[in-house]
Amino acid sequence: MNSDQITLIRESWPAVSAKADALTATFYARLFEIDAGAPRLFAHVDMAAQRKKLAQSLAVVVAALDDPDSLLPAISALGKRHTHYGVEQHHFDAVGEALLTAIGTTLGADYTQEIHDAWADAYALVAAVMKRALVRAEAAQGGGAGATLPTAATLEKAGRADMQ
Repeated sequence: MNSDQITLIRESWPAVSAKADALTATFYARLFEIDAGAPRLFAHVDMAAQRKKLAQSLAVVVAALDDPDSLLPAISALGKRHTHYGVEQHHFDAVGEALLTAIGTTLGADYTQEIHDAWADAYALVAAVMKRALVRAEAAQGGGAGATLPTAATLEKAGRADMQ
């Protein structure tokens, strides 16, 4: 992530967050549409509360994009918690697609390629950190033998190096 991308995300966030209900409803509708296994992860979840948690999590990420010392541990903890929910590595691709679709739908004509790319890079960073935490948590529990950790190069590609 570079400062221009962070600025684009922060400038687009007020319009996105003002329509948080529509954003999160679109997100989950798209996620359930493209990942047939995703609905089972939410079978016993209060979806209204879940949508609120998603919006709050996005707000935290937006606020801390230029503060890796606070952002990365928070994302890592989130990834670790997702181990208990049955999340697997392959879910991250669908989540990324659903998130970008939801943001694009929410912003409408204001959703430029630059905004898309900035949000995509931010999600790539979040996903890389969460995947690493997920794998570590699974390994600590004795599972996840076939999974691989994202490498330093993967994190750098996702934008970690520019955030230091």
